[in-house]
Amino acid sequence: MENLLDQYSHVVGNEVIDHLRQLANPLKGMKILHINSTKEGGGVAEILNRLIPLKRELGIDAEWEIIIGEREFYQCTKKFHNSLQGNRDEVSDNLLEVYKSTNANNFERLRSKLVDADIVFIHDPQPAALLSFCKNERKGRWIWRCHIDVSHPFRPVWKFLHEYIKDYDASIWSLSTFVQQLPHPLYLIPPSIDPLSEKNVELPEKEISHYLDSWGLKREIPIITQVSRFDRFKDPVGVIQAYRLIKKYVPVQLVLAGGGASDDPEGQQVLQEVKSFAGDDPDVHILELPNDAHRAINALQRGSNIILQKSLKEGFGLTVTEGLWKGKPVIGGDTGGIRLQVINHYSGFLVNTPEGAAMRIRYLLKHPDIVNKMGENAKQYVMDNFLITRHLREYLTLICALIFGSNDLIELKMPAQVQSV
Repeated sequence: MENLLDQYSHVVGNEVIDHLRQLANPLKGMKILHINSTKEGGGVAEILNRLIPLKRELGIDAEWEIIIGEREFYQCTKKFHNSLQGNRDEVSDNLLEVYKSTNANNFERLRSKLVDADIVFIHDPQPAALLSFCKNERKGRWIWRCHIDVSHPFRPVWKFLHEYIKDYDASIWSLSTFVQQLPHPLYLIPPSIDPLSEKNVELPEKEISHYLDSWGLKREIPIITQVSRFDRFKDPVGVIQAYRLIKKYVPVQLVLAGGGASDDPEGQQVLQEVKSFAGDDPDVHILELPNDAHRAINALQRGSNIILQKSLKEGFGLTVTEGLWKGKPVIGGDTGGIRLQVINHYSGFLVNTPEGAAMRIRYLLKHPDIVNKMGENAKQYVMDNFLITRHLREYLTLICALIFGSNDLIELKMPAQVQSV
């Protein structure tokens, strides 16, 4: 039976897989530990779920743990998330104490693994304080991985977190515009999707139609779709506003699909706001999907005419990458990591308002030839830049740099030029 890595050679070629094996050779047997806040829901969990098995196949002793907290802890870290993305969301002293004590308790629970690991990757603010409890015990190097748009953080919150993050051996950011000043090497590594995952593999047309039929969607009427958590930064209300502007002129169906994450206490509240705003319009389909509904999301994206991700803030936006990979033009918010993926007039359009989104959707619906060309561009762009094999290569390169003494910056090399269609 073909091993996991060799399966990727059918997508990216043998040379890419050989390169991964060469990079991993000096790292075989090394203990690498990843820690984040949840194993289901959200892009971080999705990426780790695919990266860990690949590292293990390369001979690396890779593990994945999560930080565990009570309701107040997640209230605090949600405020961190909102504040780092620019909101003036004050965090009380009581919640800050909960944050510290929760990290202390998790350190005791995970002490042996944290102390013995050769490399520890800490993802986002939730477990960032863990390092402060083992600075004198640790064996290996610690890396803080930021998946959030921190380009304009609310300074009091960043100042609080900075005291923990500054002691890391390195940090990783998705874009250069997110980077904050820190006294250690800074690396740029954008996220990725797995082309072999259930969410991204090719699907038979019969299966796509089955899912669309089950949701009451009509294929003869254009379908525009946004897949995301129900989060105000994803602007689902703005998406409905854009849909209403389009529907004045052409028949169209809107799908807002998503689920929750265990570390997001605001999800249900936002979902109710979206349902209330949508009202009883039969052409607005709000789908609450479980975290393991990967083939359903795949079918929905493949069966849609246009993919939206009208975020107001976005660290990266894996749903953008997924839509592009399916050969669909994406209309995305002109923010954060979406700018790295949606190249205006090439793989989609960047917009700032519901009116702008509506205008671009109407344009694409009138020009199916442009939709097809943009779709071709979109898939190739993901192939070149945002697959998990590239992501893994850059992680391995970073580890080698830290262990063998190089502080070189690792950046995603983008195509020199792209031409608009």
